[in-house]
Amino acid sequence: MINIGLITSKQAKRQPNAWAVYDNTSQRRITFKELDDFVKKIANGLLSLGLEKGDRVSILSQNSIEYLALFFACGQAGLVAHALNWRLAKTEIAKIIENGEPKVFICEAQFKDIKSELQKEINFVDHWIEYGAGGDNTFEKLIESSSSEEVMQAQTVGDEDPFFILYTGGTTGESKGALHTHKSAYFGMLNQTVAERIVPSDVYMLTGQMFHIPVLLAMNYTAHGCPIVLMNFDAKLALDLIQQEKVSGFLGITTMLNWMMAVENFNKYDLSSLRCVQYGGGPMPSTVIKEVLSKLPCQIIQGYGQTEGTTMTFLSQEDHIKAAIEGVNEERLKSCGREGFVTSVKVVDKDGNPVPNDSETPGEIIVRSDANMVGYFRRPDLTEKTIRDGWMWTGDIATWDQDNYIFIKDRAKDMIISGGENIYSVQVEEAICKHEAVLETAVFGIPDDEWGESVKAYVVLKPDMHASEDDIINTAKKHLASYQKPKSVKFIDELPKAPTGKILKRNLRDPYWEDSDKEI
Repeated sequence: MINIGLITSKQAKRQPNAWAVYDNTSQRRITFKELDDFVKKIANGLLSLGLEKGDRVSILSQNSIEYLALFFACGQAGLVAHALNWRLAKTEIAKIIENGEPKVFICEAQFKDIKSELQKEINFVDHWIEYGAGGDNTFEKLIESSSSEEVMQAQTVGDEDPFFILYTGGTTGESKGALHTHKSAYFGMLNQTVAERIVPSDVYMLTGQMFHIPVLLAMNYTAHGCPIVLMNFDAKLALDLIQQEKVSGFLGITTMLNWMMAVENFNKYDLSSLRCVQYGGGPMPSTVIKEVLSKLPCQIIQGYGQTEGTTMTFLSQEDHIKAAIEGVNEERLKSCGREGFVTSVKVVDKDGNPVPNDSETPGEIIVRSDANMVGYFRRPDLTEKTIRDGWMWTGDIATWDQDNYIFIKDRAKDMIISGGENIYSVQVEEAICKHEAVLETAVFGIPDDEWGESVKAYVVLKPDMHASEDDIINTAKKHLASYQKPKSVKFIDELPKAPTGKILKRNLRDPYWEDSDKEI
């Protein structure tokens, strides 16, 4: 039986005194034995509160040793880690908590004010817990009184039992919880192991946040007995940590890599420990890929994934070398590669029939894999629409070539990826429409050299009413996380529409992408 939580126990037996995690924010470094003892204390502490198998534990925190340990502890105890995006507005976090209906809410002390506000509105959470400097020490007290003995439930938990819920959005702007089991997490990790070619001597730096699927990458390196470096991203700090901790790999996005290469005295950093860097969030411009390969002493790969499907396709190390350096099939630098080791991928028409491998005929990407989510938590209606006959329909429109390389052409769900964060146009449109002068609006992503995409809003004002660009942006900002607000606004007399009345966003968006080598 696969129980991801027992990873720490295995490594504690194999190499108890080897260091497991370095948390740069708190400047703490712990061994595998210390990590496993911590995980067991958390698991036993949570169970002492009366939690039962399948109960959710909400976590609101930036990257930390506690956050990583909480994932493993939930695994050992048969509980479900319910990760919350701290960048979201409080109202959106509340909706996610209502969906998950956790018994326990745990937050880093810096988010205690949000915790206090949520406590006033939510009555089904039995325990509100804080950890870290400036907190109320409720987490620390729970751990102090807990045992580091084996968690008895751990031997009866695993495989198809729920393990964690990570949230994504949809075309309605509604947050949806992708439920993963120990088994789906394991197979997602297996995909990554093969693609990254992990070896025991690796040192992995987690640059993304643990409320996103990259937390699975960190757990995977722990499973291989590799040390993990935790950070909250800053370009100079990332370079410092690579040099200091002899980091061999990390997952970045185009923005992160551009920022890192732009750091003053970049060439003076010792980055010789790097072995393989993965990037995601969409294809990188070929010019950036070539710059990365020339400046970083390592190989690179691209991973295409979703919260629902973990990791699905990869553009391999060899693909990058052949295309970017040797000039062979250079067009494949715009591809997200081919299916992963434990994943089957097809590009199909609306009836599920594969479209021709002609690099021209568009279809929707569908995925079959044990790494896929089991469904959206408490949303069987949405699950039924997304998973059909064992295949998960991604909503991403693509073509594929004769060798099954996949090229994403559009996002059927109108998702914008800016700085690696998913932004859903309907959410932004709803926020903009809260301004009294707005009649209707259309939001989409346009090319941005720094962020990959930025949010563009077209707005039609009501007759005889007025608003400025700043008015629209500030209205949206009141109801959204800062990264979700429009970066620019254009006022227009009317939006282009089909005979059915549907707004034709493509007519507005396409001109911005005509001269770009990025994919929409």
